[in-house]
Amino acid sequence: MAPLPSVSDLTVEEYVFPATVTPPESEKTLFLAGAGVRGLNIQGTFVKFTAIGVYVEAAAVDALRPKWASKSADDLETSEEFFKDIINGDFEKFTRITLIKPLRGEEYTSKVVENCVAIWKSVGIYTDAEAQAVEKLKEVFKEQVFPPGSSIAMKHSTAGSLTIAFSKDTSVPEKGVAVIENKALTLSFLESVIGKHGVSPEAKRSVAERISGLLKCAEA
Repeated sequence: MAPLPSVSDLTVEEYVFPATVTPPESEKTLFLAGAGVRGLNIQGTFVKFTAIGVYVEAAAVDALRPKWASKSADDLETSEEFFKDIINGDFEKFTRITLIKPLRGEEYTSKVVENCVAIWKSVGIYTDAEAQAVEKLKEVFKEQVFPPGSSIAMKHSTAGSLTIAFSKDTSVPEKGVAVIENKALTLSFLESVIGKHGVSPEAKRSVAERISGLLKCAEA
């Protein structure tokens, strides 16, 4: 097992994303690849809705090094292929979404589903299995109400399952509330955050900068 790299915590708004976490239903410790806000421009004002942190297994550093160690953070930030290598990489990923603005579960999943379906249709993989996974996701979130400071936790397993957990604060629960066995959903959820049309350009920039630094250190 690869040793965990030395990374720092990150604070997004007032919410701290610790350097390492153990995702729900996992025995692995992952490190913080990057974090940033998700927001929208509404009538000329940028409104921040969530703070998002993306974590990966230590094995990600060795997996990404051969292709990307020579590239700058700017190169990585603008490379769709780099983020696809993270999304599709054979190592565990974890996403924590902490609410800045209050949000109902149905509101949250409507946007997630819209983004995921757009991804699937663009590559021609929207089948009955994905439709059923979407309905399961909606059901898990249907009764949820997320006040500011509460969190959604998503573990993306290499086997293709998405483990979902909820927290009243920024802590990461040990247990999940649901597991959805659908690889396309597991991958596309993360792609909706840091992929080509990712909802948090700030998180993408953070991931590019931190991973670039770790790859350079590993080469030294």
